[in-house]
Amino acid sequence: MRLNDSRLRSALRDAAPRLLFGAVLIGFGFLTPNFLTLQNLTQILVQSAPTVVVATGMTLVLLTGGVDLSVGALMFVGAGLAGRMAVAGQPLTLCLAVMLAVGLVGGLLNGLLVTRLRLLAFIATLATLYMGRGIGRWITQTRAINLPESFLALGSARWLGVPIVLWIAAGVVVAAQLVLMRTPFGRQLYALGGNPEAAAKAGLRTRQLTAAVYALCGLCAGLGGILALTQLGAVSPKFGENYEFDAITAAVLGGASLFGGRGTVFPGAVLGAVLLKSLFNGLVMIGADPYSYPLITGAVIFLATAADGLRRREQG
Repeated sequence: MRLNDSRLRSALRDAAPRLLFGAVLIGFGFLTPNFLTLQNLTQILVQSAPTVVVATGMTLVLLTGGVDLSVGALMFVGAGLAGRMAVAGQPLTLCLAVMLAVGLVGGLLNGLLVTRLRLLAFIATLATLYMGRGIGRWITQTRAINLPESFLALGSARWLGVPIVLWIAAGVVVAAQLVLMRTPFGRQLYALGGNPEAAAKAGLRTRQLTAAVYALCGLCAGLGGILALTQLGAVSPKFGENYEFDAITAAVLGGASLFGGRGTVFPGAVLGAVLLKSLFNGLVMIGADPYSYPLITGAVIFLATAADGLRRREQG
């Protein structure tokens, strides 16, 4: 009987994100009939695309037992540089390439701090977060930068009737999930997060693996910044703010563990990101008090981390 109870609790925790997502859809669908329309659901997916991409990179880092708090700052630095270049008349492709490069370089820096200087991931990426926000404010002079129409045109473009941003996010998700499930690199990430000492004794190149996931996370931050920028059409002084927390929450809601060794990009991080955006979208549609948004977000984060902690205690 105890074994069955344990299995039931484990199954309920694993299904919790799906149950919560269903409850959000049903609840807001009941409160406002416009919530479940095709137009609004498509808009939720489009709004989720940047978070999905950033949460994909965050999931890779979490699998190794690390964390990256600098993703939002990297998005801001890349967007600030791209915005300055675009206003100066530089081509769109060059501006987008710079955003990707900034994310990749920032991720490599985080990997260097964690693997070579042996800094705790939390401390290292917290430092680069503050550095990045400061550099971004210096680049933008804390003023909004209005971008050329080409950015918004990219964000509204469609292929086969589906927004381009969704194709890009889907491509990242499929590629990342295939890497995790079908390649030695993916299996090594799970091994490293599950037991770092055993992974090192087994001959895995733990430093290279750790550096690689931070570089990939930075690259995802750069791409996520592009997707967000094409929807906004401007770089504000708060661009990218709190994306690190949205990405971590999305990954953990989807089943990733903050202690490493557990998590998926699909359906995990994708489901978590769409759940977050569905929640915010529904609150806006019912006219909820904006001051309640942080309280609700905090409650979601608490539930996600509490479930992760309970799962780890039972497994440990």
